[in-house]
Amino acid sequence: MARLYVGNLPHGITDSALGEFISQAGFGVSSAIVILDKLTGQSRGFGFVELTNGDDLQQAIGSLNGRQFDGRALRVNEARPQRGGFARPHDGVDRGRFGRRRAF
Repeated sequence: MARLYVGNLPHGITDSALGEFISQAGFGVSSAIVILDKLTGQSRGFGFVELTNGDDLQQAIGSLNGRQFDGRALRVNEARPQRGGFARPHDGVDRGRFGRRRAF
């Protein structure tokens, strides 16, 4: 399945409203999800849509990118795979087995 990233969404949008908007544009929607802020529960302004037909991906991007939705120009791209976690960069110091510096 093809997955779209949809950005610059209005803050009051719901999953079903996003899916309905994409469906009305002529594309089959398997699922739609708006990403919410963990603390406030409000939309973070972006979401993801899985299209039922993967061949529609480029056509959907061309048709939807820049389209107005509640007065906002959407940014639509192919969704990229999720990056892995919030790993701290390695600073070259051996932290030992328990995460502390060892004194030799």
